[in-house]
Amino acid sequence: MTLSPVLLVTGSAGLIGSQAVRHFAALGWTVHGIDNNMRADFFGPDGDTTWNLQRLQHDIPGYQHHVLDIRDRVAVDRAIAEIPADMIVHAAAQPSHDLAASRPFDDFDVNAGGTLNLLEATRRHRPEATFCFMSTNKVYGDAPNELPLVELDTRWEYQRPEDFGGIAEDFRIDRSKHSLFGASKVAADVMVQEYGRYFCMKTVCLRGGCLTGAAHSAAELHGFLAYLARCVVEGRPYRIFGYKGKQVRDNIDASDVCRFIERFHAAPRCGEVYNIGGGRSNSISMLEAITKLEAIADKRLSWEYVDENRSGDHICYISDLSKMKSDYPGWDITVPLDSILEDIVRVLHERSID
Repeated sequence: MTLSPVLLVTGSAGLIGSQAVRHFAALGWTVHGIDNNMRADFFGPDGDTTWNLQRLQHDIPGYQHHVLDIRDRVAVDRAIAEIPADMIVHAAAQPSHDLAASRPFDDFDVNAGGTLNLLEATRRHRPEATFCFMSTNKVYGDAPNELPLVELDTRWEYQRPEDFGGIAEDFRIDRSKHSLFGASKVAADVMVQEYGRYFCMKTVCLRGGCLTGAAHSAAELHGFLAYLARCVVEGRPYRIFGYKGKQVRDNIDASDVCRFIERFHAAPRCGEVYNIGGGRSNSISMLEAITKLEAIADKRLSWEYVDENRSGDHICYISDLSKMKSDYPGWDITVPLDSILEDIVRVLHERSID
């Protein structure tokens, strides 16, 4: 009898984690998830992922959930020793710029310390496993803001033709303001690379642009697109922080992230790095997103403008996907931006009925 491959996902009730559970379970994998719902501690009721965990447990009969804090080194080591994982998708994180400034030890202990706990346990017990780390474009700090920009009616745009494709992986990560969150993710990102290069482990850092989707338990401090949609649908007031509301993000649906993870596992590399986002086609400014979501939800958003931008925030960020597409030519964006927005609004309506 052939045993099914085994996946271990951290942050399994969050956006990327829960999508990984669904994606690989559908492929016949045995899936274990680690999540202690610390997002609720970070962000309050808006961040609570209980609703998403309950859906996973209902929809995926073989899913095995473990309530575990990745800061607990002994517990992490025990879990990875006991779970025969062929791949580990590490999606657990403290993801907010602003929260990191008020809780720096929690931020670093989760993002950097937790990642090191997982890497070392993997090296000891599962050295042949693929290790996929959900990093962030904030490892580049605010250096992307140094690129020449032009102001258009509804967005900021790259001025030079050579920048049109967006930020590539060789963009510098130092000599810029990252926020403490960005700094803790840099530490984790470099450590994941080092375990790949030094110990010849199959590791990859996926430096996410705006990772989004209907499973996002978004809050004002994290989850731009899903939180904006929530404000439109639920009639909440919304605040725009700086840059005239013309700041641009590229948005990728969690399902496309998981499709790439599947490709990487099939042909892994050691210590690799990729920028993963929606690219040029799925880019949108805050003002443009408001207009689209108001049309989809058939509601008007009440918003106010705060002149001061968030410290270290990007003005215009688009992920250059050319390296990913070159190394893995079967992968591309499959979920267009309008479909992402429609799906988020649909699930928000469903949750209001539940």
